[in-house]
Amino acid sequence: MVLFQLRSLWFTTLVSLVLHSQIYVLAIPFRHQSSQSVLNPYPTKPRLTFRPDGTFKITVFSDLHFGENPWDVWGPQQDVNSTILMNLVLGEENPDYVVLNGDLITGENTFSQNATKLIDEIVAPLNKAKIPFSSSHGNHDNQANITHEQEIKRELQVAPLSYTRLAPPDVGGVEGPGNYWVPIFRNKEDQTPILVLWFFDSRGGVSPNPNPVPLPDWVDSSVAGWIESESKAMEASWGPADSRAAIAFVHIPPHSIQVLQAGLNPNVSEGLNADFLGDGSVQDSSNVDGSTDSGNDQPFWDALNANVKNLHAVISGHDHGNEWCVREPTKDVIFCFDKHSGYGGYSSDDWGHGVRNIVFNSPDPTAGVETWISLEGGKTRARVVLDNNFDRPG
Repeated sequence: MVLFQLRSLWFTTLVSLVLHSQIYVLAIPFRHQSSQSVLNPYPTKPRLTFRPDGTFKITVFSDLHFGENPWDVWGPQQDVNSTILMNLVLGEENPDYVVLNGDLITGENTFSQNATKLIDEIVAPLNKAKIPFSSSHGNHDNQANITHEQEIKRELQVAPLSYTRLAPPDVGGVEGPGNYWVPIFRNKEDQTPILVLWFFDSRGGVSPNPNPVPLPDWVDSSVAGWIESESKAMEASWGPADSRAAIAFVHIPPHSIQVLQAGLNPNVSEGLNADFLGDGSVQDSSNVDGSTDSGNDQPFWDALNANVKNLHAVISGHDHGNEWCVREPTKDVIFCFDKHSGYGGYSSDDWGHGVRNIVFNSPDPTAGVETWISLEGGKTRARVVLDNNFDRPG
């Protein structure tokens, strides 16, 4: 009888502790992951590693714009052309990882009843090549006939090597669920990564049917607290932040990049510079109420640069006619445009189509990173090294 009472007391105490523990965790904002889940957010997927020679190559496809004009011959043919380009590039570049950096689908053109099936077409070359990848999403991925969340969920259904994730429910703001990170390790035995890929959702576009309304075109301020929380959890699990490198991907460029275009040095910021950065070209360039006050993406921009160390670059698409890199002086961080990859979306005959390649030539988190534009057909341009010397005065 005494033993039974002791067991009952022990069980009651345990239940009480568990309940109080749950209440405590829920009361802390942004504490969405335990140390174990931070250490390994992909327990069912292969661990991503550098090559045995100490290198790691990322190939970035941007602005594919599948699904344009599905009611005529022209639209589907552009998707065929984009698929051919993807297959050619993947064979030529042999990347370790692929990023699809926004505007995967032109959601205002495609039909809502089969919009997510376009994801199947987009990821087919990656599935065939068995290359791990992840996606960010753009303003054309939030439209009357598609949303970021729908694209992400479909991608996870049809692509076994997709590392895309949904953010916690209170992170990202309205229609901005694509905020997450991916760890890259030196080898399979290491327990701490040497590189973290960050992905952010810049939203934009419109809310879905039946009553589409414009969406904010910036990374929501809730992401700032999440960056800080995740960074602290990483340090608790993996050690100091400066022991690993980082690179960030977001579809719409941060607002602070706009003022830098006028002063570009073409000998440093190489590559196509054919898109003027004005209204709609960067985050927060026009608010949903029609005003032009800037600053809505500032909490994200501040938190990213304050918490993520050895941030080699922030990479964006969105502006199809730009390929250049530049140092943003207020944060002392390098920004680079992608290369317009898809045959959908606006373009010009002389711009071409291709990808941005990014190569880490060393596991040293402070070593410079090489990047360049590869065009369909094999030509390359705008090859630079992103290091402490890049785009510095004098």
